[in-house]
This record gives sequence, C-alpha cells and structure tokens, in this order.
Amino acid sequence: MDVLVLIDKLDEIVNNARPMPMTDKVMIDREEIYDILDQMRTTIPEEIKQARWIVKERQEMLAEAKTESDRIVKEANDQAERLVSEQEVVKMAERNAASIMEDARAREREIRLGAEDYADEVLETLETNLGKFLAAVQRGRERLQGKSELEEGAEEIRTED
Repeated sequence: MDVLVLIDKLDEIVNNARPMPMTDKVMIDREEIYDILDQMRTTIPEEIKQARWIVKERQEMLAEAKTESDRIVKEANDQAERLVSEQEVVKMAERNAASIMEDARAREREIRLGAEDYADEVLETLETNLGKFLAAVQRGRERLQGKSELEEGAEEIRTED
C-alpha cells in the first residue's frame, strides 16, 4: 500500500476522532493507529527498495552508454586505421571518427542526465512521502500526549476532592 494513502487514513482518523468535552483533545483508537503505523513500516522499506532499484538501473544505463561509446570509438579507430593509405582518406576518417565520438558523448550525456533526473524525481517523491509520514506520526504523538495530560489532570482533580 502507498504511504500517502496510509497518511491520509491517519489524517482521517484524527479528523473524525471524537472530541473530549471542553478541550481541543480527541479520543483515538490506539490499535487502529498502531495498525496503520505497522503498514507504514512495511511499505517504506519497499519504497526504499524501489529507489535503490532506480539507482541501480541508472548505473546500468551509464555503463551501457560507456560501453556503447567505447565500441563506437574503437570502431572509428579501426576504420581510421584501414584508411591510412591515402592522406585525404585519412583526413576524412578522422573527421568521421571525431563526429562519431561527439555523437557518442552527446548520447552518453543525454542518457546519464535522463537517468539522473529520473532518480532525483523518485528520491524527491520518497523524501516528500517520508516527510508526510513523519509529520503524521508527530501529530499523532502530540494528540496522544495531550490525551495523557488530560487524563493526568482529571486524576489530580479526583484526588483533590
């Protein structure tokens, strides 16, 4: 399940919680909150695994681009060596090799930048999800702490009577 859906569930539980009379505190089913938190704990590692997979894919794409670039350069060099016999042919081969190398570098750069952008987008989404998750957990803890303070206050009032 998506962490954002779980965060929305937590938010809904808090928003729909029964208010405590004469306070801004609410009553929340602790088991329901713990169930959602457990689901989040299982979901977040999956999202981290996906981010790692994306980084691995990016590295593989860069390696493929490097291999392709090396192959093209070798091919250009081989072609240039075959055409060494005439000076004009050699010059043309060098121009072709340079053009092929430039194309290969441009392609490698394009693939690398695309992979980096994609990885950055996924990591940004993960960072946002984790931030929302932490904010939801903090709100839940604050509300639970407020409930505990309310119960302590009620206990003090009973002991004073």
